[in-house]
Amino acid sequence: MLVPKTNQQNEKSPIEKKYPFWFYIVTILIPFFLIITLEIFLRLFNYGADLTQWIDITNDRYILNPEVSRKYFTETESVPISNLNSFDKIKKENGYRIFILGGSSAAGYPFSPNGDFSQFITSRLKEVIPEKNIEVINIALTATNSYTILDLMPGVIEQNPDLILIYAGHNEYYGALGVGSAESLGRSRTIVNVQLYLNQFKLTMLVRDIIKYFGNLFSSAEKKTSGTLMSRMAREKLIPFESETYTDGLNQFTENMIDVLELAQNAGVPVILGTIVSNLKDQKPFVSKPTDKYPAADKVFEQAKAAMNRGLFETADSLFRFAKNLDALRFRAPEKINEIILKLGKKFNSPVAQIDDELKKEYGTLGNIFFIDHLHPNLKGHQKIGLIFWNEMVKNKLIPSKNPVATEAFNDSFLTKDLHYSLLDSTIAAYRIIILKNDWPFSEPKPVRTMLRLFNPKTVIDTLALKVIDNKYTWEQAHRNAALYYLKNKRYSSYLFEIEILLHQYPFIQEYYETTTVSLLQAKQFELIYSFIEKYYQFKPTALNTKWIGIISLSKGNADKAIKFLEKSRNYNSNDAQVLFNLAGAYSMQKKYRDALQVIDLCLKISPDFPQAAQLKQQLAAAVRTIGK
Repeated sequence: MLVPKTNQQNEKSPIEKKYPFWFYIVTILIPFFLIITLEIFLRLFNYGADLTQWIDITNDRYILNPEVSRKYFTETESVPISNLNSFDKIKKENGYRIFILGGSSAAGYPFSPNGDFSQFITSRLKEVIPEKNIEVINIALTATNSYTILDLMPGVIEQNPDLILIYAGHNEYYGALGVGSAESLGRSRTIVNVQLYLNQFKLTMLVRDIIKYFGNLFSSAEKKTSGTLMSRMAREKLIPFESETYTDGLNQFTENMIDVLELAQNAGVPVILGTIVSNLKDQKPFVSKPTDKYPAADKVFEQAKAAMNRGLFETADSLFRFAKNLDALRFRAPEKINEIILKLGKKFNSPVAQIDDELKKEYGTLGNIFFIDHLHPNLKGHQKIGLIFWNEMVKNKLIPSKNPVATEAFNDSFLTKDLHYSLLDSTIAAYRIIILKNDWPFSEPKPVRTMLRLFNPKTVIDTLALKVIDNKYTWEQAHRNAALYYLKNKRYSSYLFEIEILLHQYPFIQEYYETTTVSLLQAKQFELIYSFIEKYYQFKPTALNTKWIGIISLSKGNADKAIKFLEKSRNYNSNDAQVLFNLAGAYSMQKKYRDALQVIDLCLKISPDFPQAAQLKQQLAAAVRTIGK
């Protein structure tokens, strides 16, 4: 029997609607449009930190942006800053520019910003090529590793360097983004590098801040702790010798440094790599963890000490290095890092400053004689590292001078004569060492209040140093206050030294020249201030500095120099009666009485009661009449 069709069955199936091609394109582009719009909106309202690599410190000078570290430290509130060395935005024709990259040892910790090995290199360059405008820019950052070097490298190359020095390798495991770091993003270099690229966008900052906000809502408040940044970065992660993580760290260093050297090579910029050193003899392993394959690190360390006591120095050195390799807490780089550095030097035909070998030849197995802790060199150590880099520069003809070798006397006097480093700096460094030695892994972590009880400031300088340590004063503020303290107490040489330290770090601040010149002139410290005023003149000729170079030169009996500079000052300010009075005296000293009389007339016209001017005019008039006869 046939069943009649229903109306529903008679209806035709609906035909699927087809959209035009442009519809799919628009659908795909809409999310990108929204993302770009949000990014523009966030930039317009200056959301988050500015992560530009270079920022203005004056209209014509750059420094490394203090905020750039936030690209590498996303979980840490207090991030490291560089030594804030400045350089010209437009490199001068006679410029010679070096960049230094690395971690805390390269930065000069705990002596930064004015005690690192770059100070030595700068002083030597100024001695052997004084005709050049020397710029040695140290942008090393504490608790960072090869990821940071690689990320900063394109920006460094854009600044047209003549040379790049790299001293790095200790932070590959616990430094920012390292395989064992609290700031790690995993072991994939691709993921880390993509994240570094995305970190420059405001939208990435927004997403990260939202995640952090909700994360804090559901986590207990952490106690504020003090101590070093590296101690907070490591989180007590143990990395046994030849473990998977150990190997990942070596691969991370190798691959990042290959990229770094390729960038430099493609740009035609020479790079000198430095092998790295650490305290072998006097730093026992932090964590001994025996495995089926290797003994405990502390047992090997004791064997090394026994061998040294028996005079078996080469055997002892090998055992000390093996003990360091076995140390499961990788604050010191394993020996493999130096092997990688040497191989990379050969592969890219880049010079290698063999710091490890050179220092071993001079000191034997390195210990406390060279370091303040497990790996940071002391001041003498920085001098030696600077010298080894220097010798490599000379060897490879990387210094534009026919005779770049400085004198032995210069080497010997560097620490006492040319280092811009004061009692305040020594005290700051001493306090930093106290913090380091009283924090993990040297001891248990301590809250800030407990840490501050370790200090017992007894002097004004001690108090200023503690304020720097407690982040209440910047390094610059502390030195300014130290200078004012010395000035108030009439310790003029110490006052001037503090100002010279500030000008060595910030050579573009005219205020330091101006106020110091005025202060010491008011204190009648003419002999002390003379060479300083000449430096001020080299920085920028002004009515003030030309005037006092002239006046002091006159008091020294140098009439030619006095006339030269007093005439310059007169051009800046023709109404300064004191300049005219002394200029008349200088002409008189040269028996140019008519010139002197003309000038003293101008002086009296401006200031009729100027002391001794009328008397000098009478003497000059008499001298002119005598000549006329």
